[in-house]
Amino acid sequence: MCTTMRIIFMGTPDFAVPTLEALHAAGHEIVAVYTQPPRPAGRGKADRPSPVQVRAEALGIEVRSPKSLKSEEEQARMAALEPDALIVAAYGLILPQAVLDIPVWECLNVHGSILPRWRGAAPVQRAILAGDEETGVTIMAMEAGLETGDMLAVERTPIDRKDAGELTAELARMGARMMVEVLSDPGAFLAEPQPEDGVTYAAKIDKAESRLDFGKMAAAVERQVRAFAPAPGAWFEHEGERVRILAADVMDFEGPAGVVLDDQLTIACGNGAIRPLTVQRAGRGVMTTAELLRGFAIPAGTRLG
Repeated sequence: MCTTMRIIFMGTPDFAVPTLEALHAAGHEIVAVYTQPPRPAGRGKADRPSPVQVRAEALGIEVRSPKSLKSEEEQARMAALEPDALIVAAYGLILPQAVLDIPVWECLNVHGSILPRWRGAAPVQRAILAGDEETGVTIMAMEAGLETGDMLAVERTPIDRKDAGELTAELARMGARMMVEVLSDPGAFLAEPQPEDGVTYAAKIDKAESRLDFGKMAAAVERQVRAFAPAPGAWFEHEGERVRILAADVMDFEGPAGVVLDDQLTIACGNGAIRPLTVQRAGRGVMTTAELLRGFAIPAGTRLG
């Protein structure tokens, strides 16, 4: 197998952009980029192209954004590109078997977890919420199942206190490098079946999950903050207004769950407490907790919802 290939790249969010850039920089011929169609976003709800579309167009690569890949016509359009490989990173659609059969060599996926843990749509957020100590990237051969294919490469990284935005960016860079390494010498990477034990599923995040539950232990509440930062942002409600907490410390304080304990907005949880460090009011910029409290009083004794 040659070390440069004709590639169809398939991806949508920011996570996928570094892999697209790395493949282009490595000299592979990216014959087309497939991404999700533009979606309404922002206050005006105008259609906004995906981060992958924006970057692909800047690189001068043809972009295609079909709503589905199930039609024979769409599959024929893809097959006409005669790719050596399909490279996928958070594309957002399940690929039919007819699509998986198109490339001469292989369909490979960049997945942001250590498979088989956290197969599915939200592996980064689920790993943080679960309190996992580490996560990583798996380069896997694609098949009809949900991230069930053989693994070609796996790398790990500690989660520490990283939030979802920081961890996603780190895994995106890691996955881009790993994919280029695999394609540079495909014969050096032996495909291994995923372990049968340890399978978990990373269900898509429901916005309702971002409402803070101060009845949980403080460590779990702090993980909720990190899992939803920077977006959609874990939040509580005060005087009819949502306040997002984007970073917080766990404190060794006790009190009734949901009650503010001091003038630094330390909030009691089911066990322990959290102290917000970075917050955001609706329609405002990100600010420190001290800046928030100067213009939006939340005195000690307040019970937050």
